[in-house]
Amino acid sequence: MIISCKDMHVYEKSYKCVLEVYKMTKSFPKEEMFALTNQLRRAAYSIPLNIAEGYGRKSGDKEFKRFLQMALGSADETQVILELCKDLGYISNEIFSNTSLKYSEIAKMLNGLIQKMK
Repeated sequence: MIISCKDMHVYEKSYKCVLEVYKMTKSFPKEEMFALTNQLRRAAYSIPLNIAEGYGRKSGDKEFKRFLQMALGSADETQVILELCKDLGYISNEIFSNTSLKYSEIAKMLNGLIQKMK
C-alpha cells in the first residue's frame, strides 16, 4: 500500500541515486562547480522531487502523470550529462556504466507508471 511517495520503489531508487551523484561529483574539478557539477546534481535530484511533488498534490492522475513525465525527462538528461562526464574523464567507464544503468532502470520504471495512467 502506498501511503506516501517514499513508498514508491522508483522514488526510493532515484533518491539513492541522487546521493551517489553528490558523492561522485565531489571529486569533479573546481571549475565545473557552477557548470557540469551543478547541472548533474540538479537533473538527478529533479527526479525524486518531481515524483514527490506530483504525488503530494493529490490532484489526480493527469497532473501526477505530468510530473512523472518531467521526472523521466530529468532521468534522460542525467544520462546525457553522465556520458559527458565520462568523455571528459571526470568519471571512469565503470562508474558511468553502473550509474547509467541505474538511471535507465529508473526511466523504465517511470515509463511503466506513465503507461499505466493512459
